[in-house]
Amino acid sequence: MKKKLISGLLAIAFTLSLAGCGTATSSAAGSQAASGESAAFTGDGFDPDIDYAALAGTTVRVGASPAPHAEILQVAKEILAQADITLDIVEFTDYIQPNTATESGDIDANYFQHQDYLNTFNAENGTHLVSVAQIHYEPLGIYPGKTASFEELADGAQILVPNDTSNEARALQLLAAQGLIELAPDAGLTATKQDITANPKNLEIVEMEAAQLPRSLASADMAVINGNYATQAGFSSANDALATESADSDAAQLYPNVLVVEEGRENDPAILAVAAALQSDAVRDFINETYGGAVVPLF
Repeated sequence: MKKKLISGLLAIAFTLSLAGCGTATSSAAGSQAASGESAAFTGDGFDPDIDYAALAGTTVRVGASPAPHAEILQVAKEILAQADITLDIVEFTDYIQPNTATESGDIDANYFQHQDYLNTFNAENGTHLVSVAQIHYEPLGIYPGKTASFEELADGAQILVPNDTSNEARALQLLAAQGLIELAPDAGLTATKQDITANPKNLEIVEMEAAQLPRSLASADMAVINGNYATQAGFSSANDALATESADSDAAQLYPNVLVVEEGRENDPAILAVAAALQSDAVRDFINETYGGAVVPLF
């Protein structure tokens, strides 16, 4: 009887022992599975501090200029799709609507402008938009129209420049850097035509909406064109521009193109996920391989 009792007790102990081992193995397997699931979203373009599982099924609408911004966003879109996040890219062809649509909530964010333009837009329109991340810089370039070189510019030649405050100042500084005009020493990146102190060739500086510059180039001697509009028109700053802003210029440091949201959404996980995708190695490689110096990554 004692032997049967002891045998029974040993059997129970052995069973409990196996059950304990089974639970540990199952827990370890579950831990490995969870770790594996997490690891799937910690590679290039993913922020390890974001709970991507909680964002599955989310759609983020981002407004952008067709080139290069919407093209760059396409790379980020592929990254986000891996986490079941849909990036809806809404293209705009002007500099006003993307900001008003972001302010109104019609879109979640925009990516088309540099920081100084954003600051000016807020001040002039009473909007409450903020930068989330710096993505790239686009040097302005001087492109030939009816006149092929600076040496050939005739007296009274017409040069087109962007008419928005920050980009016009950059354009004038770039013209001054080529010796075509002189500006007041303290004009800096707030320069206007009134700051021109010398104009040896009596150049006619014509202000025009930035989007119109490539279309009007053929009727002018030259134009200073924003990087995104030059790219959309098929121009290469490396091959077509007579001069561009240098990488160490003040403009290069002060005019990063940024991802923008309405104030209060800076820490929205879905927005931060877009920022992480935009600051990925894949996006950097795409920019460097696609734009030949017309777009310069800042991350």
